[in-house]
This record gives sequence, C-alpha cells and structure tokens, in this order.
Amino acid sequence: MALRAAAFLDKDGTLLVDVPYNVDPARMTLAPGAPAGLRGLARLGLALVVVSNQPGVGLGRFSHERLDGVAARLRAMFLEQGALLEGCYWCPHHPGGTVAGFARRCDCRKPSPALVYRAARELGLDLRRSWFVGDILDDVEAGRRAGCRTILLDNGGETEWRQDSSFRIPDRIVADLHEAALHIATCTRGEIRA
Repeated sequence: MALRAAAFLDKDGTLLVDVPYNVDPARMTLAPGAPAGLRGLARLGLALVVVSNQPGVGLGRFSHERLDGVAARLRAMFLEQGALLEGCYWCPHHPGGTVAGFARRCDCRKPSPALVYRAARELGLDLRRSWFVGDILDDVEAGRRAGCRTILLDNGGETEWRQDSSFRIPDRIVADLHEAALHIATCTRGEIRA
C-alpha cells in the first residue's frame, strides 16, 4: 500500500481560537481562516492529523480523559467543513507538572517530532510529502525534524521568535490556515493523490 501525504495541524492558535487549557467542547471555536482551510485541505485529499502539546494534564489543569471529548468535538468540527480528522496525537506531559506519570520530561513534547513519527507509522503517512502547520516555531521544528515541509501562521502565537537552528525556519509564513491550504495546493499540484 502506498504511503499518503498528510497535513499535521497544531490545535490551539492554528485550528482553534486559543483559549488556554480549554477542554470544554462547547467553548471550542475554529480560528479565523480555519473553516476555509479545512475545506481546502480536504479537497487535496491529505490525511488530516492533529498534533498538540497538552501540558494541562501534567500541570493538573484537567484530566487526560478530557482529551477524548476534545478529539470528538474536533472530529465533528472537521466533518462540518467536509473534512475527515484521521487522528489526534497529544503530549500530556510537562517537566514542571504536578500529576504523577505526566510530570516529567518526555520525548513526545514538541518541538520533538516523536508524535509525528508515531502518526506516520500508525496511519501510513509519507513524511517527505507531508506538511506541518502551526502557530509557533516549536511546531515548525517538530515538522522539519520529521522531514515535513512547514508553514508558520503569523497570528501572534509565536512570542519568542528564537530561530537558533535551521529547524526553526519555516518553508512559508502565512496569516491563517486558509492561506496555508492555498500554499499547499500551489506547491503540490499533481503530487498529493499520487
């Protein structure tokens, strides 16, 4: 079976309006540009995968089980835009946390690419033909370390702009997910469905 291309998407600030530590599905709102972006990515036939640090688990802000409701709501939000969410991959850890089992350094917290690699194995994805879209340079680094092309949404999420390695330099900077989808479509004509 041929490996598929994917769009790995950060959750807060990329797909959703960033509400810190929000796990209430009723308060989840698509970010500006995200509805059109999801429709555009779905038309390209990309596997859509969410990869997100969720340190609120390790910090004791919410239980790990609450992420099941977040994933279910995201799937419904994608379907409302004609898109299929194929997987959600969470890092629930935080090195300064307080919850046993989650209060630690780990290998899955972005900018590590471990969750991207895991998704690629489990979903049959070709990382060289895939994209990672996020609103901070840790997203860019995770994507580039995994071998993906990367897009940074310059929407105020990144506050440090620490570009101390080539892994933190995105292939493209755009305003929102809609512009990201348009760029991916331009770059991948005839490539995605192959």
